[in-house]
Amino acid sequence: MPIINRAADLVGEITLWRRDLHANPELGYDVDRTAGIVAESLKAFGCDEVVPGIGKTGVVGVIHGRIRTSGRVLGLRADMDALPLEEITGLPYSSKIKGKMHACGHDGHTAMLLGAAKYLAETRNFDGTAVLVFQPAEEGGAGGKAMIDDGLMTRWGIQEIYGMHNAPGLSVGSFATRKGAQLASADTFAIHVEGKGSHAAEPHKGVDTLVVSANILLALQSIVARNLDPLKAGVVTVGAIRGGTAANVIPQTAELRGTVRSLTPDVRDLLERRVGEVVHGIAVAYGAMARVAYSRNYPITVNHVRETEFAVKIASEVAGAAKVAADTPPLMAGEDFAFMLEARPGNMIFIGNGDTAACHHPAYDFNDAAIPHGVSYWVRLVELGMPA
Repeated sequence: MPIINRAADLVGEITLWRRDLHANPELGYDVDRTAGIVAESLKAFGCDEVVPGIGKTGVVGVIHGRIRTSGRVLGLRADMDALPLEEITGLPYSSKIKGKMHACGHDGHTAMLLGAAKYLAETRNFDGTAVLVFQPAEEGGAGGKAMIDDGLMTRWGIQEIYGMHNAPGLSVGSFATRKGAQLASADTFAIHVEGKGSHAAEPHKGVDTLVVSANILLALQSIVARNLDPLKAGVVTVGAIRGGTAANVIPQTAELRGTVRSLTPDVRDLLERRVGEVVHGIAVAYGAMARVAYSRNYPITVNHVRETEFAVKIASEVAGAAKVAADTPPLMAGEDFAFMLEARPGNMIFIGNGDTAACHHPAYDFNDAAIPHGVSYWVRLVELGMPA
């Protein structure tokens, strides 16, 4: 079955929702306006249960099928938060809020799931229960974990969980996913270097924290190059260095901040261990001290086999098998849907956003042409996953 006719009919309305969300972006857990719109919309659609405030500002909507003999409960998840970026698109519906924009398409994700909710509440042509999950704080705040900790999976008896994310560069009307690791773990580190400040003209009287920091940065690059199996994937990136305030002063302290990415638990362990060893070894060699604050943030996003096969089947029904990549290469980006996939079996699928700017770019915009494809995928996932 291609795009559902009713989904196509709803595109104009869903597009208006999406552009309103785009114009009014909110960050992290502070998504009160967005969550309020979601909750009120779900109530207006006639959902059987609408519960705000899950995981601080998440919203859950429940829709029962016409019959419930199967007892099957599927969770469908969309994220609601934006990013702290200044938008440069110049679109009529561009962000009204300085320094905030929907640069990752969460406005589109939310709007598509709302469209599916409206359709499913109207038709209820399935056996079981659909749980619609609208989460805050995907962009670094672990909102998915917060919702799980607040009883998301157990309170509604979710048995399987599915997510969707747009993919710039993938043609509109196409889907892509894979079994196993699809997205990387996303960890962070902060390295505090303590040396001995001195006049820049008398470096021998001090311990130069900037020289130490520069050597730490270079040495960290050797971890992936020389400690990691070349057939495995890993990333160690320093994204910020801070130290010093004047040209003629050697600073007492400096700081480096960065991220570590991996696709397997053993590589994750190796990278964390080697970051600590390299930092302390370099510091000692230069007569400085260093402290590493290492945080394991988002886990590896691992798709389950059966649920991924099911997702591919549904996407193929909507788009045609030729437009569904069932073994797309993994990416080193992170995604807090990983927490949900640790809690329940499920799948994350990419939906084509066409030839647009990359996610997290100030010129990015969600492609509204993807809306009917995404809504149809959600609807058929429920209808075929829980046949009446």
